[in-house]
Amino acid sequence: MSTSTILVWFRHDLRLADNRALIRAAVDGAHVIPIYILDDETPGRWRAGGASRWWLHHSLASLADDLEMRGSRLVLRRGNARDVLPALASETKATAVHCSRAYQPWAAVLESDLKAKFDRSGITFRRFTGTLLFEPESLRTKAGEPFKVYTPFWRAAQDVDVHPPEPAHKQIPPPSRWPKSDNLASWKLLPTRPDWSGGFRETWTPGSAGATRQLERFLKSALVDYADARNRPDQPATSRLSPHLAFGEISPATIWHRARHAANGQPALSKGLEVFLKELAWREFSYHLLTHWPTLPEHPFRPEFARFPWRNDAELLHAWQKGRTGYPIVDAGMRELWHTGAMHNRVRMISASFLIKDLMISWQTGEAWFWDTLVDADLASNAASWQWVAGSGADAAPYFRIFNPSKQGETFDPDGAYVRRWVPELARLPNDLIHRPWEASAMDLRAAAIELGKDYPTRIVDHAAARDQALLAFKQLRAV
Repeated sequence: MSTSTILVWFRHDLRLADNRALIRAAVDGAHVIPIYILDDETPGRWRAGGASRWWLHHSLASLADDLEMRGSRLVLRRGNARDVLPALASETKATAVHCSRAYQPWAAVLESDLKAKFDRSGITFRRFTGTLLFEPESLRTKAGEPFKVYTPFWRAAQDVDVHPPEPAHKQIPPPSRWPKSDNLASWKLLPTRPDWSGGFRETWTPGSAGATRQLERFLKSALVDYADARNRPDQPATSRLSPHLAFGEISPATIWHRARHAANGQPALSKGLEVFLKELAWREFSYHLLTHWPTLPEHPFRPEFARFPWRNDAELLHAWQKGRTGYPIVDAGMRELWHTGAMHNRVRMISASFLIKDLMISWQTGEAWFWDTLVDADLASNAASWQWVAGSGADAAPYFRIFNPSKQGETFDPDGAYVRRWVPELARLPNDLIHRPWEASAMDLRAAAIELGKDYPTRIVDHAAARDQALLAFKQLRAV
């Protein structure tokens, strides 16, 4: 039995199963000290937003419970990881530090700095894979370049063997003496005055157990119709695994293998499985882009878009943020986001297109709002997806693709159930008007007990006119 002590630094891997950093430490027989550091300094402007901090509190509480069931505990410290981690290693006389690799632009610099510090102290610093299906550098084009287009990336990804997930250890060897830990409540990650998280509590169960239950529910009840129904916000057809993935409560390898196993020998699930795995691969593609182009969250991938004449209009932005644009599908999505910390992916695209191309407000502004309000806020996916909608990213939607919010609502929420849930003031409008309340007659509005401009806002822009303005701006940009 080893008498060494290993610090296991949890980051975006808040789980025990398929966590190589933790499992390897336990296999080595060392005394293991799990630690989480709340570092708001290193990420700069990308420190965790309000919704993420709510999730983090509950995820850490769940992780601490899981560790205690295995004879261990979670040590909490707050501060710059460059200082906190070496200090704790010295305090505990650790011989090694394990962690899972992170991929945010600041992470590589941080990990390099820490390795240099630990090398000077004679402490082994080991990074492990596991928060992605495969490393971003492992896939290249035939010319040896990073991929810029998703489809060939997906083809190449299918040739990569995804490692089978490793089970959690039943016991984690504790140290003879535990270092001091912060109290989780003292970090004040939860909102108080006002407490806006009521809808979060109704919607989500953070933690590995919640992630596992969510995966099994999806595979059992939704995978069969996923290929088509995933675009319907009025139906419970998506996996709802994104926040669990963002916090690493379940590994992508676990999802990958469990989904393939569930569909094995069931032809009815094959189409849904392929589309679902492609969605997992889109997350990988986003990290591939972020790793090779670390400015992706702040600067357009296509440099010409830096010249785009964005509008700075606080009033229009506020209307979008609060779900008061006068376009029901957009407003439903923005209200769902505020209430639950999430938004259906189809509606994310509609709402993002509306901000960028109807209001001509920059994608970075929308990205920042999502960063603060999404429980699944993920730097790579958030940046890549906003740039895709804007037309400024790699493999982006063409600049002339501008979603018509009314037509999108009619196509993907044909009975108006999604709008009626989140915009209840429109609930009594008939289906043919619920996505176009401005076309309702005075009689229709009276029957629905609606006064436009009072009970529900009038449109803040006319989509047809806004579309023409956006197209002109994009054409002028391309002509320069």
